[in-house]
Amino acid sequence: MTINGESVRGAGTVLAIPNPATGELLAEVPSASMDQVDQAATAAATALSGWAATPRAERSRLIHRFCDQLEAASDHLISTIINEVGTPVTLAESLQIGFPIEQMRWYADLIRADDSVDLGVATYGQPRRSVVYHRPVGVVAAISAYNYPLHLGMWKVGAALAAGCTIVLMPSPRTPLAVLAVGRIARESGLPDGVLNVIVGGPDVGRALTENPQVNKISFTGSDAVGQHIISQSAAGIKRVTLELGGKSPAIILEGADLMVAANQVHRRYTRNAGQGCASPTRLLVHRDAVSDFIAATEQVYDDLVVGDPWDRATDVGPVIRPEHRDRIEGMVSDAIGRGARIAVGGGRPEFAGGWWVNPLMLTGLDNSDPIAQNEVFGPVSVLLPYSTLDEAIAIANDSRFGLNGYLYGDPEIAATVAPQLRVGTVAINEASGLRPDAPFGGFGFSGIGREGGVWGLSAFQETQHIQYPLSKDG
Repeated sequence: MTINGESVRGAGTVLAIPNPATGELLAEVPSASMDQVDQAATAAATALSGWAATPRAERSRLIHRFCDQLEAASDHLISTIINEVGTPVTLAESLQIGFPIEQMRWYADLIRADDSVDLGVATYGQPRRSVVYHRPVGVVAAISAYNYPLHLGMWKVGAALAAGCTIVLMPSPRTPLAVLAVGRIARESGLPDGVLNVIVGGPDVGRALTENPQVNKISFTGSDAVGQHIISQSAAGIKRVTLELGGKSPAIILEGADLMVAANQVHRRYTRNAGQGCASPTRLLVHRDAVSDFIAATEQVYDDLVVGDPWDRATDVGPVIRPEHRDRIEGMVSDAIGRGARIAVGGGRPEFAGGWWVNPLMLTGLDNSDPIAQNEVFGPVSVLLPYSTLDEAIAIANDSRFGLNGYLYGDPEIAATVAPQLRVGTVAINEASGLRPDAPFGGFGFSGIGREGGVWGLSAFQETQHIQYPLSKDG
């Protein structure tokens, strides 16, 4: 681990980290003890005043140098991600390491500009000039999920560092290896001691971190159930929280849409990373008259999807993270079939030795009230939901406790009228949604609180301070 600029061996429970593609043991990682959690938080609290006072141009320079070192180590980071997560190599290169570095550099450039707001002179009461400043929120506990450990972790780190915050970064105990490597790279890049600390552990360590009185802000990506616990844990300290908690995103295939184009995009979007993605469009809303044709298009797309070795550049779908997660996915599908659903396309397991694999599949014969249409599967599983009218499609799309992403395929003018009616944080029209560093990401309802990315992601790590200045005698 990395605590106060030093390499520190964990004194807690040892975590076994297997390769999900083979089932073989990759590493054993000692997690943090409760004392080490406090040491990390103390290191961040001690470093806070110095980092917050560091001129913005210098913070920007140090963040860019950190990114330089990450890029230099990208081959190692990518191989680590492939081995511990099972992400196919082409996706690992872009979304696991390429985009996080791009996002961090964007924040490093953004922070160079003065973002204070001069409100001018008050025209009532005693004349005063007011200026609003943005100050760092303080010590940040940043906790990332297993599916994109670098992407999600560095999204938080880049914004927090740019804002002048110090950080204790904690990856999922399922995938700690690449994030531990980031801690080493941070030490070597010249970031001041204590500014970025990296610890590892399970729920007990996470709770000790979020409840630590020295932590001012919690930024968490994971399940809505854990998010609810974090809100409770943050209450005693009135800690600020940003929560990205997943989704059950709808994709509305409008009447007259090119079904082959829509099917290709939507199926490739939710099956990437073996379906382990929060913004996956897993509720597929198709007009009743087009259902049979959409199933036929799906069969063609599935014929081209390659489930296989994540190191093979032809692979589209790799393994899922653990055997118990595969059991959960298959159990949800089996339960749905028991309630009358049927597998329209796909299903089963590929015949590979070792590892934990699930073939993509699409279910039909159920409605939006079914548990598998309401709950996040986090696997390569979709449900086809027929609709008769556009109003019905919008109602079905919004009938969810989640509200992260929405997808629309078909006439762009019609789609543009539908998009504002969807209660989601991001809507993509005629394309699988792509990330951009200047855009916000987050959702409505149980999909979380706050946004990451863009100026919205930076403001999540800032407090506003209003200072009133007396006017000089000459005005």
